[in-house]
Amino acid sequence: MGSKAGGIVLAAVSSLTFGFVPFFSVTLMEAGLSPFEVLAYRWGVATIALLAVGILMRKSFRVPKGAWLPMVTVSFFCALTAISLLIAYENIASGVASTIHFMYPLFVAAVMMTVFHEPRSIIKICAIILSLAGVGFLAGGDIRLEGGNIAAGIFWAALSVIAYGTYIIGVRKSAVKDMQALPLTVYVMGFGAVGFTVLGIIFGGVRIVPLSDGFLWANILGIALVGTAVSNITLVAAIKRIGPTLSAILGALEPITAVLIGVFALSETFTALTATGIVLIIISVTAVVLSEGR
Repeated sequence: MGSKAGGIVLAAVSSLTFGFVPFFSVTLMEAGLSPFEVLAYRWGVATIALLAVGILMRKSFRVPKGAWLPMVTVSFFCALTAISLLIAYENIASGVASTIHFMYPLFVAAVMMTVFHEPRSIIKICAIILSLAGVGFLAGGDIRLEGGNIAAGIFWAALSVIAYGTYIIGVRKSAVKDMQALPLTVYVMGFGAVGFTVLGIIFGGVRIVPLSDGFLWANILGIALVGTAVSNITLVAAIKRIGPTLSAILGALEPITAVLIGVFALSETFTALTATGIVLIIISVTAVVLSEGR
C-alpha cells in the first residue's frame, strides 16, 4: 500500500474509531457510571497506553521552559470539552451532539479572523452561517432523549465546540506549540484523568470496577484504547503521510459514524431535518478546512 493510500486508511481509521466514543460513553453511563467516572477511566487508561507507546518510540517528554502553565490551561479546555459532550449525550441524540462538536474548526476560524486578525475569507464567513443553519435544522428534528432537554443538550454540545476550539488555538499559539503531539496528549490526558478522578470523588465517589466485570471493562477499554489511543495514534500517523488538510476532511467520517451507531445501536431517531443539518455542517467544515489548507 502506497504512502498516500496508507495515510487515507489511517485517517479513516482515526475518524471511525473516534466515532465509537458516544456509543461506549452512553453504554457506560446507562450501566450506572457517572460522567466523571467514565472520563476518569477513559483518560486514565488512555494515558497509560499512550505513555507506553511514547516510551517504546523513545519520545521526549521534556516540557519546554514556560510551558507548564499553558499546558495546564489547554488541559482544562480539553477536559471541559469531554465533560460537555457527555452531558450533551445525556440530553440529545449522541450522533447529533457529535455532529455539533464537529463544528470546532469553524469556531477556530472565526477566532483567528477576529482576535488574531487573520485575513477574512468570504468562504469561511459563509461556512459559519451555513453551519448555524445546520444547527437550526438539527434542533428542529426529533433529537431529544427520554428525560433529556433539547436546549440543554445543544448548549452543552455548543460549549464543547468553544472549549475544543480554544484548546486548538492554545496549542497553536502558546508555549506548548513546540511539543510533539504524542507527549502533549499524554500530559493533557494525564492531567484530565487526575482532575476527573478528584471531581468524581467529590461528587459521589469513583467506584473500583472489578476485573471480573467483563461488560464494563470491555466498554472502558473500548473507549480508552479504541476511541482514544488508537484514534490519536492513527491521526498523527495519517497527518505525517497525507497532511493535516486531507486528514481533517476525512474527519467527517467521525460524526457520520456516531450518527449511524446512535441510530442502529442506541435506537436514536433519525429524521430528514437531522440529515439536512448534518450535511450542512459537514459541507461547511470541509469548506473551511480546504480554504485554510492546513
